Amino acid sequence: MSGNADPRPAGEGTTSRTRLDRGRGALGPALELVHTGRAPTRAVLTAELGVTRATAGAVAAELEALGLIRVDARPGGAAGSQGRPSHRLSVAEDGPVALAAQIHADGFRAALVGLGGRIVATAPGCEVVDPDPAKVLGSVVAAGAELLRETGRRCVGAGLAVPSAVAEPEGLALNPLHLAWPAGAPVREIFAEQVRAAGLDGPAFAANDVNLAALAEHRHGAGRGSRDLLCVATGHRGVGGALVLDGRLHTGSSGLALEVGHLAVNPDGRPCHCGSRGCLDVEADPLALLTAAGRDPGPEMSLLRQADDLIRGQYGDPRVRTATEQLIDRLGLGLAGLVNILNPDRIILGGLHRTLLEADPDRLRAVVADRSLWGRSGGVPILACTLDHNSLVGAAELAWQPVLDDPLGALA
Repeated sequence: MSGNADPRPAGEGTTSRTRLDRGRGALGPALELVHTGRAPTRAVLTAELGVTRATAGAVAAELEALGLIRVDARPGGAAGSQGRPSHRLSVAEDGPVALAAQIHADGFRAALVGLGGRIVATAPGCEVVDPDPAKVLGSVVAAGAELLRETGRRCVGAGLAVPSAVAEPEGLALNPLHLAWPAGAPVREIFAEQVRAAGLDGPAFAANDVNLAALAEHRHGAGRGSRDLLCVATGHRGVGGALVLDGRLHTGSSGLALEVGHLAVNPDGRPCHCGSRGCLDVEADPLALLTAAGRDPGPEMSLLRQADDLIRGQYGDPRVRTATEQLIDRLGLGLAGLVNILNPDRIILGGLHRTLLEADPDRLRAVVADRSLWGRSGGVPILACTLDHNSLVGAAELAWQPVLDDPLGALA
């Protein structure tokens, strides 16, 4: 309960507290329903939680008292509607935030993210990644701390997205192949130390960037409503994958599941950093597109931006079209293998792969259908990711999770 005095008559306040005590276990589920947009009204919240209307009202009131949601008691009924309209529920726009940070091959960025996956503020990105993880993470946390000072927001915790498999439970970046970091760098421990040194409240977390993109898209973007969601995406370099099952990331026994970048799609292809040849990581990433199109990467912008701009601006060029079709075919081959193994109900594509899908959706879907058993029998929807900065939003989801699990305990 909040510490504020209850202005209602003693009997009414006691009744409300009794209802809240009965529904205390529903605080977290209720907050998650509002956070993910699945409970826009108190009536929907009541139905989703399976509680009485009075208990749902008490739960919503407590979440509002914690500064997490807003309850609109006079939303105004739609034209022609019958009866009293239900109270509308929304996340508090001026509520607490999580510090989110992302590191990638071409720099890093910090942001503040509120409930609902809403980015409140971002710091200017840096385009240089120091080979010392402590220096990079110190800089990105300092940028986030400055955002918190400027906005005056309360911080619930911090999350970090990195372009590497992150081994559990230690939080080690096992293969930051496109950074100059040492393999096995303890990124979670370093990040937590920098967060504490900056005087920020709340726990600190770290995870793979594509895993976090998938989590964000499942809760707020193209993956909403999916039960078995497969996400495959290019970062600024390389290819990553993630699987969300029943609303939770499937990370395997030690956090290393879905390293799809090392599926071989061209046995005679380019050497991969992993020691094999022809992996998706080197056959379907931005550098592969630029190389196949005969373009020399320039220093003026990220490889991802250069590859996106090339397809969108010069797709009529025969060499660019041929290179694009080559990447589509190899991506489709990899996706078909994943469909045969995982049988997802939806695939979402991010980074350059989203641009490949937009360039020729029929070709990509045909390759997947032709090469996969389940694709032939009915097909799996293949959609583009819809969130800007989805890895940042996913990093914030890590920090928000303790609050979603136990709002009272986390904010006490």
